[in-house]
Amino acid sequence: QVQLVESGGGLLQLGGSLRLSCAASGSICSINNMGWHRQAPGKQREWVAHIFNVGSIDYADSVKGRFTISRDNAKNTVYLQMNSLKPEDTAVYFCDAQISSGRYAALRHFWGQGTQVTVSS
Repeated sequence: QVQLVESGGGLLQLGGSLRLSCAASGSICSINNMGWHRQAPGKQREWVAHIFNVGSIDYADSVKGRFTISRDNAKNTVYLQMNSLKPEDTAVYFCDAQISSGRYAALRHFWGQGTQVTVSS
């Protein structure tokens, strides 16, 4: 079975920085794109950033210039460095990945369980 486990969330003040990690584990054959989404209270889940296995990266306009996504393929881990945090960044952050796994290398989309980030003013 494949699992994505996030870590690194927390409570911090306006302008602070935080780094989230998400590690994939299990019977993984390969990982295509990895990314981050977030869901604020009372709002729909929104895409934040993604990174493909060849290195192509893209960000939502709301985080461009403040957040940096990266990955360590040897560790099957994706990171999200968040700087200049604002109260509107408060949300549960979820990682996701397209992973080929198991005996037949089936490609499926997986989600992590989420980690809370709270930014106070």
